[in-house]
Amino acid sequence: MRQIFFDRGHRLRNGWWVLLFLGLVFVTRFAYTPLSHSLQGLGVGKPWLEPLGFVFLLLVTWICTRLRKEPLSSVGFRLDRRWAKEAVAGVLLGVVSMLLVVAMMWASGAVTLQLDPARSLGALGKGLYLFAAVALFEETLFRGFMFQRLVDGTGVWFAQIALALLFAVAHWGNPDMHGATKVWASLDIALAAAMLGMAWLRTRSLALPVGMHLGWNWMQGHVLGFDVSGVDLPGWFLPQLLDRPAWMTGGGFGPESTVFAVVVDLATLVLLWKWKGSAAAAPENGLRLQPA
Repeated sequence: MRQIFFDRGHRLRNGWWVLLFLGLVFVTRFAYTPLSHSLQGLGVGKPWLEPLGFVFLLLVTWICTRLRKEPLSSVGFRLDRRWAKEAVAGVLLGVVSMLLVVAMMWASGAVTLQLDPARSLGALGKGLYLFAAVALFEETLFRGFMFQRLVDGTGVWFAQIALALLFAVAHWGNPDMHGATKVWASLDIALAAAMLGMAWLRTRSLALPVGMHLGWNWMQGHVLGFDVSGVDLPGWFLPQLLDRPAWMTGGGFGPESTVFAVVVDLATLVLLWKWKGSAAAAPENGLRLQPA
């Protein structure tokens, strides 16, 4: 009976840690909603509350790491010079990746771009702030404690596939997620999850995946003016979608539901897989993550 809960080292098995983490995340919803409403009642605007979800998630992560007698930095928040460099590199990689996607859309005749007369530096700064909160929340949730326990307990491949599917399904409720768009968007989002998971595996830090997530979304929405996962955002440019199939234009969901995004994410995933990384990737359940 004891073996169901504990491994040979007398530590709670990773599956139970995942369930505990998810249970605590569920419990925090009962505190998050009333606190959010109370702060809004005091005049705090919704944009300023965007980091609140990340704060609660970080608290849950801290509780789990403390119970394991590990520091919070063990999940990938060792905030040093290397973390900062990898975060900046991630932002640049995300920006370049989205520019490649849109360049291919433009070259195929799927879109044209023109400057928005109402553009402002303030909107760019606000977008950077909002998407930083989103990236920190989603990467901590999908590439943080839960993902890492799955890697330790089930191996890299199972963890990557499971979180890729979960990441895709989590976006199914977004606007314009239907028909062929849903198929292409789900494929790209799953690939993006595997790509971001590989970024963690190669660095053992959340800096690179957070930066990539931030750079991709910010460039897509507040710079180029496209919808981000179905959410309409003001940008410096006004994209005009031309008469092409939705798998070329992205439709109302955004470039993430195009074949071009799938190609770029797949290429980035392969490059990360071949990269030796900034931290030694230890064998996981017999699978050695080394370049092919």
